[in-house]
Amino acid sequence: MSLVLADVRDGVGTLTLNHPKKANALSQAVVAGIVAGLAEFRRDKVRVVVLRAQPGAKIWSAGHDVGELPESRRDPLGWDDPLRNLIREIELFPAPVIAMVEGSVWGGATETVFACDLIVAAPEATFSVTPAKLGVPYNVSGMLTFLNSASIRIVKEMAFTAKPVTAERAERLGLINHVVPRDTLEAFTYELARDITTLAPLSIAVMKEQLRILAGAHPMSPQGFERIQGLRRVVYDSRDYAEGIRAFKEKRPPVFKGE
Repeated sequence: MSLVLADVRDGVGTLTLNHPKKANALSQAVVAGIVAGLAEFRRDKVRVVVLRAQPGAKIWSAGHDVGELPESRRDPLGWDDPLRNLIREIELFPAPVIAMVEGSVWGGATETVFACDLIVAAPEATFSVTPAKLGVPYNVSGMLTFLNSASIRIVKEMAFTAKPVTAERAERLGLINHVVPRDTLEAFTYELARDITTLAPLSIAVMKEQLRILAGAHPMSPQGFERIQGLRRVVYDSRDYAEGIRAFKEKRPPVFKGE
């Protein structure tokens, strides 16, 4: 069974997450499928990409496949982490990527959705930032994805509480573009995609790249970067980090002690 289904119609490419048994978790295999699909679409000069789950999905994606994270003593979310590669491929893809969301979105999948250029969601969709539930130190570039999507107070609330934000509130905050009833979600999203395909692809590609560069133009001193990396080591070298990963695998609540 293919974990990611790829299809192209009238200049619109669709990538469908197809691993419901694992709640579409972004495992290495699933990420590889999405990246391969994007590469194929790039060769075919697809004008718009729609990233979605199967129709009716209650969980769009559960985020990182926690079972693939190391238990301790190694940065779990480094430069070569599959999710980092996926975010870069979405951001560098030379055409708009639209996330079509129904169901809940967790952790790294929330970052993946926010990295897309446009987001259309059903009213039932929710978005959660969940590293604090696992004791995981989130990647710095991932935090920048969140900061480019919302005000710092909203990012703090999502990161500190790990509570889901509803689609209605996300639209009100400017986190997503449209909330559309589930029964018209697909028609609305593909009409939006087809509208984009009628416009100048080179102009859109250049504007997307300009906006990507401007969004990443946050100066940081070498000392500041080293400080951030040092803070991450405090977490992934801790007992709490190992406890969070073990508790997830053992399907029990973690007991965090701040050490």
